[in-house]
Amino acid sequence: MMQSLGARTYLFPTPILLVGTYDEDYKPNLMTAAWGGICCSDPPCVSVSLRKATYSYSAIVARKAFTIGIPMESQVREADYLGLVSGRNVDKFAVSGLTVVRSALVDAPYAKEIPFVLECELVNSVELGLHTLFVGKIIDAKADESILTDDGRPDIAKLKPFSFDPVHQGYHGTGAFLGKAFSVGKQ
Repeated sequence: MMQSLGARTYLFPTPILLVGTYDEDYKPNLMTAAWGGICCSDPPCVSVSLRKATYSYSAIVARKAFTIGIPMESQVREADYLGLVSGRNVDKFAVSGLTVVRSALVDAPYAKEIPFVLECELVNSVELGLHTLFVGKIIDAKADESILTDDGRPDIAKLKPFSFDPVHQGYHGTGAFLGKAFSVGKQ
């Protein structure tokens, strides 16, 4: 029997997104967010929801750009750290040991060590309550060669992203391949 849990932010899985921004003085910052994902295919867009209190919020509003990095399971410690402290108080790149890369396409940084990055231009924002939903048009997707298949596309098995469990506040790796999309259901 189904049991009501009330209105909660329970959705599985929630991605780990590293949001890259510059502040008004061009100080680079990365923050970890879990409220986001692809929101449009044409034009390709991604969304991320942030609280106004975050350091990255004002940077996105000011610069009209951000990056989204997808860390690997082996980078869980760095990703967790980037969500624990504010860029207002520390240089997260320096403390985490990540290397700043300045995007040539949008006014935002990303980390060299993160193997998959989306460079985004802010196209919309929606006030939802505690969070603001930022929609970024994907200007480019960048992938380290180590996570690409022979046909040049990113491979989730090589990337090994991980997700956030909002109920138990834990991280989980990517599971086993279950079947080919738009095919397994035809059987």
